[in-house]
Amino acid sequence: MTIRVVVADDQELVRSGFAMILDAQPDIEVVAEAGDGGAAVDAVRRHAPDIALLDIRMPRMDGIEACRAISAASGCRTVMLTTFDSDEYVYDALHAGASGFLLKDVRRDDLVHAVRVVARGDSLLAPSVARRLVEQYTRPATARARRPDPRLDALTARERETLLLLARGLSNAEIAAELVVSDHTVKTHVGNVLAKLGLRDRIQAVICAYETGLVAAGDPPPGGAAGAGSSPAPARK
Repeated sequence: MTIRVVVADDQELVRSGFAMILDAQPDIEVVAEAGDGGAAVDAVRRHAPDIALLDIRMPRMDGIEACRAISAASGCRTVMLTTFDSDEYVYDALHAGASGFLLKDVRRDDLVHAVRVVARGDSLLAPSVARRLVEQYTRPATARARRPDPRLDALTARERETLLLLARGLSNAEIAAELVVSDHTVKTHVGNVLAKLGLRDRIQAVICAYETGLVAAGDPPPGGAAGAGSSPAPARK
């Protein structure tokens, strides 16, 4: 199956460079390039790609707004291009529906790998990385008292436990060990959590756990969990 991609960046050299690298792959086709967010949204509407590669900072409409519009109107998954260490918009992009992030100076092989990872339905960030980002950008809100959120009422007790462990950065194997169940059972719980809460992937599950008050920044990890130190690898559903 060919992965169809739209590349959007206001810097022509960056945009064309990414497009050339991706187009050289036998399983990837760049169907359009765009110089701003508005053009990216139009390109996704016209070409129905699998992936939109979006620079966070673009004129006319930035990458976050483009990501939000694309996520709301199509099944296209978005990967954001960012400076990461200095960018203050990462949480907003996650909330808008981004499936992952790439540094603007990403290596050729990592760029190709990222597109393939997101195209197969995985998230590009490990949940533990997403958790640290969410903690950073939601820290001012953690002083508020936690109140029950009606969105969580749809979950069973075991599904709530699963969401809690997802938010704390555990992999499926670690969740299985924590709950003393099989990997297959964990996959079922994760799928149910995503479906019931209307979430696209595990990254959005992390955000939801913080927004609903299930987890707050600074909460201790579960006993024996190693998720906070895990490497940023693709996070499988």
